[in-house]
Amino acid sequence: MSIPKLRLGTRLFLSHIAVMLVGFGSFIVISKLSFPEQVTLHLTTLEKRGYVIFTSSRSYLLKGFENVWDRSAAWSLLSGISAAGIVSYWFSQRIMQPLNQMKDITHEFASGHLEQRMPSLDIPELNQLSHSFNYMATSLEGVEKRRRELISDLTHELRTPLTVVRGYLEGLADGTLSPCDELYEKLVRETRRLERLTFDLQELSKAEAGHLLVNPQAINLQPLLNSLVEKFSEQLLDDGPVLELDYPSDIPLVLGDLDRIEQILINLIGNAIRYTNEGKIQIKLQKDNKWIWISIIDSGIGISNEDLPHIFERFWRVDKSRSSGFGGTGIGLAIVKRLIELHNGRIIVESELGKGSTFSFCLPTI
Repeated sequence: MSIPKLRLGTRLFLSHIAVMLVGFGSFIVISKLSFPEQVTLHLTTLEKRGYVIFTSSRSYLLKGFENVWDRSAAWSLLSGISAAGIVSYWFSQRIMQPLNQMKDITHEFASGHLEQRMPSLDIPELNQLSHSFNYMATSLEGVEKRRRELISDLTHELRTPLTVVRGYLEGLADGTLSPCDELYEKLVRETRRLERLTFDLQELSKAEAGHLLVNPQAINLQPLLNSLVEKFSEQLLDDGPVLELDYPSDIPLVLGDLDRIEQILINLIGNAIRYTNEGKIQIKLQKDNKWIWISIIDSGIGISNEDLPHIFERFWRVDKSRSSGFGGTGIGLAIVKRLIELHNGRIIVESELGKGSTFSFCLPTI
């Protein structure tokens, strides 16, 4: 038969009572042992000062003092236990109240109500716990809000190409549209949008589960960057931004996974193109001791100071009033950050609203 576990409030109450009993017990035992000796010593001192105390009186006085002391000790013990019990119960309830409140709030969280917070508390340790709890609650509320936004965004992202593809296919099926290269290109473009979206979702799922892997090897970045610049330049309009590569001759080989590095660059360059209507996008490499820094510098719309700290968080999207026309679901940069961390590197971003952004990340050299 298992012994039932005691609640924290009961444990606190019993611990206070136990401390009090130990204190009273020690007091009573020590007093009981030393009381007769102290009384006898006091009577002897009185006799030396001239007071006449008969032997029979000595025994009677000593017995009387012991009886009085026993009754006083019993009443003191009873009163002390009662007072200590009341005070211990009050303190236990005072400590348990915010913990019970925190428990009730977590039940509200489980029901989907994430707006409640813990108030400030007088006890420093519990107040620190309250602040940590509120920070966790705020983070959960932010993640839940962005999750809902992501579902809404993904629904829109999926609906648009599916509607377009269905419309073209229905037109081809009923003969209202004639097959042509332009129509096939549109179908291919929409299916690529779907493919890119599902790929990002798959990569995000792997990142969340910790299953993203890299296969490090010696890599010459120049051929990769040249091919990407050529590929993206073909997609830019004549009145759009110019894509440039600044590749110094002293750049050594880097240690990394070629496919993953290409994925990082495609995401960052693609974002720069998406948010830059005119001007220039520059890919710049710099050597810094045992690291190679790769910077993607654009002259696009930039990122506000309030959005900048959250730019690599999953599900995060910048202000919809500025980004709704550019697409994106807030997945790519979260994946980019995780891939760079798997290469033992780091990524930083500098941006000014209306003047462009600079995303820089480093990779280790051989």
